[in-house]
Amino acid sequence: MKIDFEINGKATSVDVDPQMPLLWVVRDELNLKATKYGCGKAMCGACTLHVDGDIFRSCSLAVEYVSGKSVTTLEGLSKNEGHLHPVQQAWIDENVPQCGYCQPGFMMAAAKLITVIPNPTDQDIKANISNICRCGTHPRIIKAIKRAAQIQQTTTLISDGKAKE
Repeated sequence: MKIDFEINGKATSVDVDPQMPLLWVVRDELNLKATKYGCGKAMCGACTLHVDGDIFRSCSLAVEYVSGKSVTTLEGLSKNEGHLHPVQQAWIDENVPQCGYCQPGFMMAAAKLITVIPNPTDQDIKANISNICRCGTHPRIIKAIKRAAQIQQTTTLISDGKAKE
């Protein structure tokens, strides 16, 4: 079945089984490899991406659900060509990843969080980010999310012409 949707700002069409998990469409049909397979049960968060701005676990989301919708993967998170998204920059600044496998899902969840809660507390982060990291980088992830929120606020102020760095 032909399914039309937008991925990372570009119109796309795939001809696949409508029940195929979006994860496999993104990875195998569209060759976007940042979104990872972790558990296959929507529990670990490695496969997290955005659909119309909300977070979804793509390993258990049938591709037919995104028909006519906008999907964003880590590859498309930054809307500014040549610039990193605040979350991506914060991950680098805070040296978050060890193995890095789960990090794309964490970054996608964090990007959503800082749009909903622009200045999240530790408690906000712990309550809203349920991804699993076996490397134990959670303290650095919390620091990175807070840094990303600060970067995003500064970037928003500058782009609105209200302040300059």
